This record gives sequence, structure tokens and C-alpha cells, in this order.
Amino acid sequence: MEFGKVPDQELAQIDFRLPADPVENRAVLAAGRGNTKFHIGCTSWGRKEWVGKYYAKGTREKDFLAAYSRQFNCIEFNGFYYNLYAPEQIEKWASQVPEGFLFCPKFTQSITHTRKLRNVEHELADFLYTLEAFKERLGPAFLMPYPQMGINYRATIEDFISQLPTDFQLFMELRQEDWYATEGGYDRNMYAFMASKKKGLVITDAAGRRDCVHMHLTIPQCFIRFVGNGLHKTDYTRIDEWVQRIKLWMAAGLEHCYFFVHQHDELHTPEFIRYFIAQLNKHCGTNLIPPKEYIDPVATLF
Repeated sequence: MEFGKVPDQELAQIDFRLPADPVENRAVLAAGRGNTKFHIGCTSWGRKEWVGKYYAKGTREKDFLAAYSRQFNCIEFNGFYYNLYAPEQIEKWASQVPEGFLFCPKFTQSITHTRKLRNVEHELADFLYTLEAFKERLGPAFLMPYPQMGINYRATIEDFISQLPTDFQLFMELRQEDWYATEGGYDRNMYAFMASKKKGLVITDAAGRRDCVHMHLTIPQCFIRFVGNGLHKTDYTRIDEWVQRIKLWMAAGLEHCYFFVHQHDELHTPEFIRYFIAQLNKHCGTNLIPPKEYIDPVATLF
């Protein structure tokens, strides 16, 4: 993921502190039931570099998803952006993962980027029909409108979201800067609309786009996309601060935390998630199971 990437030599000059919580978060979280559930994962299961390190030695590509689901309990399914898969394929994937695992699909580019959310009734119907094949393995969908869709596209975005079923779980990420160049750090009208529809806002923590770390919650759930910098030391101080903020949200009523880790090089993402989970368990009283490095049983005999 290249979004928000900056040269390593600039990282030390960036203020990575999380903004204070907006005052609206108090009421949103107070309406939550607490007892926070966590779904923490990556953006891909098809990493050949993980074979022999996080997947068993000799794991074949067709078994990568099953191996991934033994290490993580969700996936930010960006593959949906490029392809609308057949229900039969989705059912096959869903059958390979354990109970509690969630797929969080990204809206397809034909909806968000080609048509820019306009005149997409047929495409949206196909998308929603396809997602039904996930059944209980379906998590919230991830909507990222075309990045240049700013405040002047407000009506288009609101009209699109209004077409969705009321019980459809959705988190939206906006990338155009003018959504954040307002008092409070997030456009008030869009915030009020999303809260009225009970849809969530994605919080993206990337080095080069600190405005996207807006901290606004419209429902007592969070969907965080953390973009790391190859295990740079600032990755660890940033995630430590996230642990403390999540701890506060948990105490205030947070019901669900979806946390997806991106790295510009995904090789070390499991290692970083292992650190993140260890800190959650230490500071937040959770008992989450971190990903484990593969141990070759033959090598241990010698």
C-alpha cells in the first residue's frame, strides 16, 4: 500500500500523536454495550514469503487461506475491488475458514471509481447478491469512493449510501483533503449523515496523511487501517498509542474493533501484529491469540 508513504528520512519529523477524541465520541460510545470484540488482520493471504515462517513448510497456494485463517481472524478483502467473484468461489473460501473468521470486502472499482457511485443500481445489486454467499463469514464492507470525490460530491455519496439495506454493515474512507479541512477535523454534514444511517467511518493512520487520522466514531465500533513503514521504530510508538486509545474506548463502551495492518512490504506484517496483540493483552485485559511463527518439527529433532 503506497497511500501516505514518505521517505524513511522524513519519519522522524512527523508528529504521529493521535488527535484528541471529538466530543461526539462520548455519546456514541456510551450507547455501546462494551465487551469489545476484536478482529485483527492483514490485507492478503497469498504471501509466498510466509511459507516456512508463518505457514507450514510446503503449504501450497490453494491452502494459503486456510493457513492464514489459523493465524488471523479476518481479512481486509481488497481483491473485491478488482473482481466480482462468483458465489461458488466465495462459498469455497468461506468453507475453508473457522467459525468467527470474517471477510471484509472492498467495494468494486466499477462502482466506486469507474461510475463514481452514480447509476450503479445493477452493479450494486450484483455486489450485494454476491456477498450473500459469505453468510455468517461476512464482516463489514469497506467503501472507498474515488479519491478525488470531495465535498462537492456529498449528494452523490449520500444518495449511494441511502440505497444500501439499513442492516448492511459499512465503513467508509474518504481521501480527498477537503473532507478534513473543516472545524473539528471532519466534515460535520457527512458525519451527521453517516451517524443517522448507522454506518461507520474508516480511520486511516498513514505517515503522509495525518488528516485521515480523524478519530470520529459514528457507531460504537471502529475500523482502523494502520499503514506501517517496514517496522520502523515509529511504527511501534504509534501502535503503543493506539493501544492506549483503544483501552479508553473499551472502557467507554466500544463494541467491536476492526484493525487492519498494512505495510509497504507485507513480509513483516504478522510480526508487527504479534507485537500489537501482545500490547493489547498487556494493557487492555484481552486474551487474544497472536500469530505464531512456524516451527519445523524435523528441525527440532536435531
